[in-house]
Amino acid sequence: MAEFPFEISPMFEGERVRKEGMFVELGGPKSLGLELVRAADMDAIEDDKVTIIGPDLKDMEEGKTYPWAMIFNIGGELVEPDLESVVERRVHDFINYCQGIMHLNQRYDVWMRVSKDTAAKMDSFEPFGKAVMMLFKTELPFIEKMQVTFYTDQAEVEKQMVTAKEIFKARDARTKDLRDEDVEVFYGCTLCQSFAPTNVCVVSPDRVSLCGAINWFDGRAAAKVDPEGPQFAIEKGELLDANTGEYSGVNDIAKKLSAGEFDKIKLHSFFDSPHTSCGCFEVVGFYIPEAVSYTHLTLPTIYSV
Repeated sequence: MAEFPFEISPMFEGERVRKEGMFVELGGPKSLGLELVRAADMDAIEDDKVTIIGPDLKDMEEGKTYPWAMIFNIGGELVEPDLESVVERRVHDFINYCQGIMHLNQRYDVWMRVSKDTAAKMDSFEPFGKAVMMLFKTELPFIEKMQVTFYTDQAEVEKQMVTAKEIFKARDARTKDLRDEDVEVFYGCTLCQSFAPTNVCVVSPDRVSLCGAINWFDGRAAAKVDPEGPQFAIEKGELLDANTGEYSGVNDIAKKLSAGEFDKIKLHSFFDSPHTSCGCFEVVGFYIPEAVSYTHLTLPTIYSV
């Protein structure tokens, strides 16, 4: 493994960079934060290239928050657009392998922090970018070439955000006419178990992942190219309750992968055995018994850590 100015290990997943130990904050609730992966022709990619548009780490002021966008281009014989979301969701994984660099959320809600200790060891985002790309190509060998551009300039981040939201919208529209009853297999994801050990995410045509980044087609593509990875097939099994979306196969996997914490998950139930959760959900619902009603809150919202 190449040498980097910080340690790299799965043991750092779940590490939190608190405000008092933070050198800079990137994106988050007070600014703009984006990550996007795009498939590209091999000839269009300069392997391992890191481009920084805007202030680099050494040019940033301690304690400040900066806009942030990461655009990864991937290429390979097996790389196709269907894999973009799958690779994108692993950004969370691999960034959190880097000591002193915290990554939360996904898509257009990215929130990162660089610790003072890590910033003291590197003055540029370049080694960080190279480390993340090394992890991608090691863990996902179908990626043969990769490059990344980091944006910290406000105007550039805003421009990338507009483009990315159109891409996300097009991805999400793919499952519009597909329903749970049309398929025999759902897909599971345990990517967030480093932060929420009992969370078992179930992705069906009618229900995207809790983070909003993985739909049914993405899960299928991920399970195909990386069968040992965090996304996997779930046999639906017997339909136990059509109204709440309860399936025997989902219950079995929930019990197994939550270490017995949950013995059932009803995919479309608000009260009875609702879906498990981590900290990366996009919408949270509240029931108000006094009003016999419920409401919802779309994240992120402003809070401090």
